[in-house]
Amino acid sequence: MDRFIRTITLLSQACGIFASGLIGAAVLVVCHMVFVRYALNHNTIWQTDFTIYSLIGATFIGSPYVLLTRGHVNVDVLPLYLGQEGRYRLALASMLMSFAFCAVMTVLTFQFWHEAWENNWRSESMWRARLWIPYAAMPVGLALLSLQYVAEIMKLVSGRELPFGLPPKEKA
Repeated sequence: MDRFIRTITLLSQACGIFASGLIGAAVLVVCHMVFVRYALNHNTIWQTDFTIYSLIGATFIGSPYVLLTRGHVNVDVLPLYLGQEGRYRLALASMLMSFAFCAVMTVLTFQFWHEAWENNWRSESMWRARLWIPYAAMPVGLALLSLQYVAEIMKLVSGRELPFGLPPKEKA
């Protein structure tokens, strides 16, 4: 179990680094696009598509890292008022539902990616990018997010982490 958790943690961290690289590349490409359009007065062909696909890819590929670091938007009102047993049950239920959603979305986005691959879909821009390349970020990111949920569930059930990362309530 420890090896699985460590492996998924490393994969999620690598996803975070890769996603930040995609965002950085998108920023550089936007700067290039602005320079080419306004300083050189040339047309841009691929820059807009690349930027859009990079940011979408960063969103999906970076999602396991966000879960790992608890970087998602979170409202802790209910867990703050629950006891430790209630927090545990709520955390487990929410993680299981989230895992199920991600697993289903992994399968559906894989089917979508496969259709783009089989039919050689291309973007309708002048760049004519092969769409299976940016679409691959969806099933890959969601599959890794699903694995990160499995690791989080294992940590919760084994007692390695407290529900919602909240310490037990002190008695007044």
